[in-house]
Amino acid sequence: MQILQNLVEMTGHRDHLRLEVSVLSTLQQLPHVTYVRALELSEMPEGWVVRPRTWSEGGEMVTSGSDALADTQSQPLHSIAPLAEGIAQALSSFSHSYPGRRYVLWLPVWMHNKARTCVEITQSRPFSARRMEVLMSIFRVYQNYQSLLDYSERDALTGLLNRKTFEEQFIRFASLAANAPISLPELTGSSELPQQWLAVVDIDHFKQVNDRYGHLFGDEVLILVANLLRTSFRAQDRIFRFGGEEFVILLRSVTLQDAQQIFERFRRNVEAHPFPQIGQVTVSLGFSSTRLCSPVEIIGQSDQALYFAKQNGRNRVCHYESLLSEGNLGLKVAHEDIELF
Repeated sequence: MQILQNLVEMTGHRDHLRLEVSVLSTLQQLPHVTYVRALELSEMPEGWVVRPRTWSEGGEMVTSGSDALADTQSQPLHSIAPLAEGIAQALSSFSHSYPGRRYVLWLPVWMHNKARTCVEITQSRPFSARRMEVLMSIFRVYQNYQSLLDYSERDALTGLLNRKTFEEQFIRFASLAANAPISLPELTGSSELPQQWLAVVDIDHFKQVNDRYGHLFGDEVLILVANLLRTSFRAQDRIFRFGGEEFVILLRSVTLQDAQQIFERFRRNVEAHPFPQIGQVTVSLGFSSTRLCSPVEIIGQSDQALYFAKQNGRNRVCHYESLLSEGNLGLKVAHEDIELF
């Protein structure tokens, strides 16, 4: 009966993180379960890493929140050999026994043929067939409901996050900026502190694509640009389709120099990509730091940088603060005067 009550509570959530906390709380209450956590798998320049996102501590569930604590606990995926092997084999569940009567079960959450999250359950005794049946039933309810949440947060055409999920994601990114800088491997060796960045992307001359080739080809361009966005950024970054040919990127914990290089790499990837029937497509991009401003102000700043890029040749990346310091922009647009897209 308690499990059923927990399942009712679990499916009442409309947020991935709260749903995660709820399912781990349910698993933690089962007999002989000593520890549970949700692991996030991310692809970094140095390889795949795994880090805790939610875990049990002192009978309570703890989440990484701003991710600062989780980053300090990051470790290479290959350092947990059974987990790395199970992910490589695309298994739906796998376990390993450790000395000291510690038995660990991993349940990856597979979406779009990729495992970005994994539930880890530790018991003081081996996993019996009956226990596995109970665990898998709870996990399937969780996975199915998570898929529904994921579907509601995605743009139907491109599969990217949609506009309505932006505010929640931005708040989490803003919490990163408010905390102490995260220690990450440097990409350039710069002594500059990592920050969070927001970029606005616009496909150049997209209206001409629709007018000349039709909306079916226009949709194909949007899908291909979305695919290039996915491959150009990391799992911990967030990419949104705001509507039309406009996209927004939340880039996490890199220096200004690295951010410039990452955005330039994406711009070049689009420029070099062959688009069927269309030929070459380019994008313009404006970006700004997310520190000390509201979402509407930061989008307004990035949008001003984007406008400058489009008015000065297109197919380029512009940084708002740099443009401002160089005198290339007028006075900042007031909060109430910003009109988004």
